[in-house]
Amino acid sequence: MTQQFSPTSDGLARAAEMLRAGKLVAFPTETVYGLGADARNDQAVAAIFGAKQRPSFNPLIVHVSSVEAAKELVVWSEQADALAEAYWPGPLTLVLPLREGAGVSRLVTAGLDTLAVRMPAAPIARDLLSQAAIPVAAPSANRSGQISPTRATHVLDSLDGRIDGLVMGGACDVGLESTILGLTGRPTLLRPGGITREALAHVLGGGVAERHATEGITAPGQIRSHYAPNAEVRLNAVDFVDGEARLGFGATDCDLNLSEAENLTEAAANLFEYLHRLDATGAERIAVSPIPHLGLGVAINDRLSRAAADR
Repeated sequence: MTQQFSPTSDGLARAAEMLRAGKLVAFPTETVYGLGADARNDQAVAAIFGAKQRPSFNPLIVHVSSVEAAKELVVWSEQADALAEAYWPGPLTLVLPLREGAGVSRLVTAGLDTLAVRMPAAPIARDLLSQAAIPVAAPSANRSGQISPTRATHVLDSLDGRIDGLVMGGACDVGLESTILGLTGRPTLLRPGGITREALAHVLGGGVAERHATEGITAPGQIRSHYAPNAEVRLNAVDFVDGEARLGFGATDCDLNLSEAENLTEAAANLFEYLHRLDATGAERIAVSPIPHLGLGVAINDRLSRAAADR
């Protein structure tokens, strides 16, 4: 059984001690629950891939408690400084050149010469990282390819008994994985998230390129089939078919509505939780209403398109 920790000072201290000992501990961030391990420990990082059944070519994000801790791992830049000042702590991951002698396991980078780093905003995550005082590799705390976890119960449903510990926090505020921005050349959006491409370009004072779908994997969340329920997913459904579970948006008759008010922030926060709920009904297919492809809707549609991809 997975040991459960309360998000108290004592509980976080015990969870931090477990991380330092090379164990796997899941914890809540503002995006989704992460499955953490000491990023410098080869065996601990390998255990992440084993617990999740994650392919080894898919790199991991390293979570840090401060900008100074990030600078110990990557070659920092003026662009990184501007973005960290604007969005850290928060749901933004930066991909930068790996610093020589950083000591990060090569399993974390999947053999690349870059590293993805993030400073999360959720108080529980920040307190845990501060107490652990180590860089923590942490993909989403679920079996690879399945719906991401935004509640502690989602983690237990997927990984109970496969990981050592779980910090029992509440629901994640953002509900979508972080935006990932590459800074090893021209700034490039590697994965859309809660911080939009337009917002990043505004901070940088210039355009942000988009990753081409045919490029190799350079960051987490780029596998074509990902975030998927057991049920088949049908997108842009304007009419529903008998027997389908119905996930709506706006004014529509449905089983669960991401946001009746057509609020994309509300829709993002509800997305994975509602996919979990509809999948639990045993429906063979989930039909999803159209989501506007603008602002946060770009990230929502990215997750839905991967959930609906051929497996």
